[in-house]
Amino acid sequence: MEELSFIVGVIGNVISVLVFLSPVGTFWRIVKNGSTEDFESLPYVCTLLSSSLWTYYGITKPGAYLVATVNGFGILAEAVYVVLFLIYAPRKMRVKTGILVGILNVGFLAAAILVTHLALEGDTRIDAIGFMCAGLNIIMYGSPLAAMVPNGIGFLLGTAQLILYAIFRKARPSNDTISQGLLEQGFQKERRGASSESVVGGKSIPGFSVFLFNFCSSS
Repeated sequence: MEELSFIVGVIGNVISVLVFLSPVGTFWRIVKNGSTEDFESLPYVCTLLSSSLWTYYGITKPGAYLVATVNGFGILAEAVYVVLFLIYAPRKMRVKTGILVGILNVGFLAAAILVTHLALEGDTRIDAIGFMCAGLNIIMYGSPLAAMVPNGIGFLLGTAQLILYAIFRKARPSNDTISQGLLEQGFQKERRGASSESVVGGKSIPGFSVFLFNFCSSS
Protein backbone atom coordinates (compact mmCIF):
# COMPACT_ATOMS: atom_id res chain seq x y z
CA MET A 1 0.00 0.00 0.00
CA GLU A 2 2.82 2.39 0.82
CA GLU A 3 4.55 1.57 -2.46
CA LEU A 4 1.35 2.31 -4.36
CA SER A 5 0.97 5.63 -2.56
CA PHE A 6 4.57 6.50 -3.41
CA ILE A 7 4.09 5.65 -7.10
CA VAL A 8 0.88 7.70 -7.28
CA GLY A 9 2.68 10.55 -5.54
CA VAL A 10 5.53 10.47 -8.05
CA ILE A 11 3.08 10.47 -10.96
CA GLY A 12 1.27 13.40 -9.39
CA ASN A 13 4.55 15.27 -9.00
CA VAL A 14 5.46 14.71 -12.64
CA ILE A 15 2.07 16.07 -13.71
CA SER A 16 2.47 19.04 -11.36
CA VAL A 17 5.89 19.84 -12.83
CA LEU A 18 4.38 19.80 -16.31
CA VAL A 19 1.64 22.16 -15.11
CA PHE A 20 4.23 24.53 -13.63
CA LEU A 21 6.14 24.50 -16.91
CA SER A 22 3.07 25.03 -19.11
CA PRO A 23 3.44 28.87 -19.23
CA VAL A 24 6.99 28.59 -20.65
CA GLY A 25 5.70 29.21 -24.18
CA THR A 26 3.89 32.33 -23.03
CA PHE A 27 6.92 33.77 -21.32
CA TRP A 28 9.17 32.89 -24.24
CA ARG A 29 6.85 35.03 -26.33
CA ILE A 30 7.01 37.81 -23.71
CA VAL A 31 10.81 37.78 -23.70
CA LYS A 32 10.97 37.61 -27.49
CA ASN A 33 8.58 40.54 -27.98
CA GLY A 34 9.88 42.49 -25.00
CA SER A 35 6.33 43.05 -23.70
CA THR A 36 3.74 41.27 -21.57
CA GLU A 37 1.05 42.48 -24.00
CA ASP A 38 -2.39 41.78 -22.51
CA PHE A 39 -1.31 39.03 -20.10
CA GLU A 40 -2.16 39.38 -16.41
CA SER A 41 0.23 38.67 -13.56
CA LEU A 42 -2.41 37.70 -10.98
CA PRO A 43 -2.57 33.97 -11.87
CA TYR A 44 1.21 33.61 -11.43
CA VAL A 45 1.25 35.61 -8.19
CA CYS A 46 -1.54 33.42 -6.77
CA THR A 47 0.16 30.22 -7.94
CA LEU A 48 3.37 31.40 -6.24
CA LEU A 49 1.43 31.87 -3.01
CA SER A 50 -0.20 28.45 -3.36
CA SER A 51 3.15 26.74 -3.99
CA SER A 52 4.66 28.50 -0.98
CA LEU A 53 1.85 27.38 1.33
CA TRP A 54 1.96 23.80 0.03
CA THR A 55 5.73 23.74 0.54
CA TYR A 56 5.24 24.94 4.10
CA TYR A 57 2.62 22.21 4.55
CA GLY A 58 4.98 19.54 3.18
CA ILE A 59 7.78 20.67 5.49
CA THR A 60 5.48 20.76 8.52
CA LYS A 61 3.78 17.42 7.99
CA PRO A 62 5.97 14.37 8.56
CA GLY A 63 6.46 12.19 5.49
CA ALA A 64 5.07 14.75 3.04
CA TYR A 65 8.40 15.38 1.32
CA LEU A 66 6.87 14.76 -2.12
CA VAL A 67 4.49 17.68 -1.54
CA ALA A 68 7.36 19.88 -0.40
CA THR A 69 9.67 19.04 -3.29
CA VAL A 70 7.24 19.51 -6.16
CA ASN A 71 5.88 22.75 -4.73
CA GLY A 72 9.42 23.92 -4.06
CA PHE A 73 9.98 23.56 -7.79
CA GLY A 74 6.72 25.46 -8.30
CA ILE A 75 8.07 28.34 -6.18
CA LEU A 76 11.14 28.62 -8.44
CA ALA A 77 9.08 28.48 -11.66
CA GLU A 78 6.45 30.97 -10.55
CA ALA A 79 9.09 33.31 -9.11
CA VAL A 80 10.78 33.41 -12.53
CA TYR A 81 7.44 34.20 -14.19
CA VAL A 82 6.72 37.03 -11.76
CA VAL A 83 10.22 38.49 -12.21
CA LEU A 84 9.77 38.45 -15.98
CA PHE A 85 6.50 40.29 -15.53
CA LEU A 86 8.24 42.91 -13.44
CA ILE A 87 10.87 43.31 -16.17
CA TYR A 88 8.76 43.37 -19.33
CA ALA A 89 5.41 44.71 -18.17
CA PRO A 90 4.38 48.35 -18.66
CA ARG A 91 4.88 50.65 -15.72
CA LYS A 92 1.25 50.41 -14.56
CA MET A 93 1.34 46.61 -14.66
CA ARG A 94 4.70 46.55 -12.85
CA VAL A 95 3.24 48.64 -10.03
CA LYS A 96 0.17 46.40 -9.85
CA THR A 97 2.29 43.24 -9.83
CA GLY A 98 4.58 44.65 -7.14
CA ILE A 99 1.60 45.49 -4.92
CA LEU A 100 0.14 42.00 -5.37
CA VAL A 101 3.46 40.37 -4.55
CA GLY A 102 3.82 42.51 -1.45
CA ILE A 103 0.31 41.77 -0.21
CA LEU A 104 0.01 38.07 -1.07
CA ASN A 105 3.48 36.58 -1.36
CA VAL A 106 5.04 38.59 1.46
CA GLY A 107 2.35 39.89 3.80
CA PHE A 108 -0.21 37.08 3.70
CA LEU A 109 2.38 34.31 3.55
CA ALA A 110 4.37 35.73 6.48
CA ALA A 111 1.19 36.18 8.54
CA ALA A 112 0.07 32.60 7.81
CA ILE A 113 3.45 31.16 8.81
CA LEU A 114 3.71 33.23 11.97
CA VAL A 115 0.16 32.56 13.16
CA THR A 116 0.25 28.81 12.53
CA HIS A 117 3.77 28.46 13.94
CA LEU A 118 3.26 30.50 17.09
CA ALA A 119 -0.41 29.93 17.93
CA LEU A 120 -0.92 26.31 16.85
CA GLU A 121 0.85 23.03 17.51
CA GLY A 122 0.94 19.45 16.22
CA ASP A 123 -1.92 18.16 14.13
CA THR A 124 -3.90 21.36 14.62
CA ARG A 125 -1.16 23.35 12.89
CA ILE A 126 -0.97 20.82 10.04
CA ASP A 127 -4.74 20.82 9.57
CA ALA A 128 -4.91 24.62 9.58
CA ILE A 129 -2.20 24.87 6.90
CA GLY A 130 -3.91 22.15 4.86
CA PHE A 131 -7.26 23.97 5.03
CA MET A 132 -5.61 27.20 3.89
CA CYS A 133 -3.96 25.44 0.95
CA ALA A 134 -7.16 23.65 -0.06
CA GLY A 135 -9.21 26.86 0.28
CA LEU A 136 -6.77 28.79 -1.89
CA ASN A 137 -6.90 26.07 -4.54
CA ILE A 138 -10.71 26.16 -4.56
CA ILE A 139 -10.67 29.95 -4.98
CA MET A 140 -8.15 29.73 -7.82
CA TYR A 141 -10.05 27.03 -9.71
CA GLY A 142 -13.40 28.76 -9.10
CA SER A 143 -12.19 32.25 -10.06
CA PRO A 144 -13.55 32.02 -13.67
CA LEU A 145 -17.04 31.96 -12.16
CA ALA A 146 -16.48 35.59 -11.19
CA ALA A 147 -16.91 36.46 -14.83
CA MET A 148 -19.76 34.02 -15.47
CA VAL A 149 -22.02 35.00 -12.55
CA PRO A 150 -22.38 38.74 -13.31
CA ASN A 151 -22.93 37.97 -16.99
CA GLY A 152 -25.63 35.44 -16.11
CA ILE A 153 -27.41 37.93 -13.83
CA GLY A 154 -27.14 40.61 -16.49
CA PHE A 155 -28.69 38.25 -19.03
CA LEU A 156 -31.66 37.52 -16.74
CA LEU A 157 -32.26 41.19 -15.92
CA GLY A 158 -32.01 42.19 -19.59
CA THR A 159 -34.48 39.47 -20.56
CA ALA A 160 -36.92 40.66 -17.87
CA GLN A 161 -36.71 44.23 -19.18
CA LEU A 162 -37.46 43.10 -22.73
CA ILE A 163 -40.47 41.06 -21.56
CA LEU A 164 -41.88 43.98 -19.55
CA TYR A 165 -41.39 46.30 -22.51
CA ALA A 166 -43.22 43.89 -24.82
CA ILE A 167 -46.13 43.60 -22.37
CA PHE A 168 -46.64 47.30 -21.60
CA ARG A 169 -45.51 48.85 -24.88
CA LYS A 170 -49.05 48.99 -26.38
CA ALA A 171 -50.76 49.80 -23.09
CA ARG A 172 -48.91 53.07 -22.67
CA PRO A 173 -50.54 56.03 -24.50
CA SER A 174 -48.28 57.90 -26.84
CA ASN A 175 -47.62 61.63 -26.72
CA ASP A 176 -49.45 62.09 -30.04
CA THR A 177 -52.58 60.47 -28.64
CA ILE A 178 -52.51 62.70 -25.56
CA SER A 179 -51.98 65.83 -27.65
CA GLN A 180 -54.84 64.89 -30.00
CA GLY A 181 -57.19 64.40 -27.06
CA LEU A 182 -56.31 67.79 -25.60
CA LEU A 183 -56.93 69.47 -28.96
CA GLU A 184 -60.32 67.79 -29.32
CA GLN A 185 -61.32 68.97 -25.84
CA GLY A 186 -60.29 72.50 -26.74
CA PHE A 187 -62.33 72.44 -29.95
CA GLN A 188 -65.39 71.17 -28.10
CA LYS A 189 -65.14 74.00 -25.55
CA GLU A 190 -64.84 76.58 -28.30
CA ARG A 191 -67.87 75.16 -30.12
CA ARG A 192 -69.97 75.20 -26.94
CA GLY A 193 -68.92 78.80 -26.28
CA ALA A 194 -69.71 79.83 -29.83
CA SER A 195 -73.14 78.19 -29.75
CA SER A 196 -74.10 80.11 -26.61
CA GLU A 197 -73.30 83.51 -28.18
CA SER A 198 -75.08 85.63 -30.82
CA VAL A 199 -74.07 88.66 -32.82
CA VAL A 200 -76.08 91.86 -32.24
CA GLY A 201 -74.95 95.07 -33.85
CA GLY A 202 -71.63 93.51 -34.86
CA LYS A 203 -70.86 92.43 -31.27
CA SER A 204 -70.84 88.97 -29.74
CA ILE A 205 -73.51 88.67 -27.01
CA PRO A 206 -73.88 85.61 -24.73
CA GLY A 207 -77.07 83.58 -25.11
CA PHE A 208 -78.69 84.77 -21.87
CA SER A 209 -78.08 88.41 -22.90
CA VAL A 210 -79.72 87.69 -26.25
CA PHE A 211 -82.79 86.43 -24.42
CA LEU A 212 -83.02 89.65 -22.42
CA PHE A 213 -82.44 91.75 -25.54
CA ASN A 214 -85.24 89.98 -27.42
CA PHE A 215 -87.61 90.24 -24.44
CA CYS A 216 -87.04 93.99 -24.14
CA SER A 217 -87.46 94.52 -27.85
CA SER A 218 -90.75 92.66 -27.93
CA SER A 219 -92.13 94.66 -25.04
